[in-house]
Amino acid sequence: MSFFYVSVGINHFINPEWFTQIVPPFLNRFDLELVYISGLCEISFGVLILFKKTRFYAAWGLIFTLAAVFPANIYLAQTNGFAMDTSSAVAWYRLPFQSLFIVLAYWHRK
Repeated sequence: MSFFYVSVGINHFINPEWFTQIVPPFLNRFDLELVYISGLCEISFGVLILFKKTRFYAAWGLIFTLAAVFPANIYLAQTNGFAMDTSSAVAWYRLPFQSLFIVLAYWHRK
């Protein structure tokens, strides 16, 4: 789980344009900043979840981060994948995975 979040977080800095595509229009004014902030959160919490002392807070940080980026996944689904030049099926398929990631983060809080 740590590797997943750290690698995805790093990708926010390597290829931010890929992520800014799915920032909902009402947040477009801050799209790049939001991508960097979410990437920093994913890297930080992804590392902190490795340590017993910080695992509880990291898990909750990941849960809040996942909830905060959920509107981007909804926007991608609403555009049927057009916002990221992907298929409609992939766009809609991503939505339930967000819930799965939240459950996994919650499970790791112990």
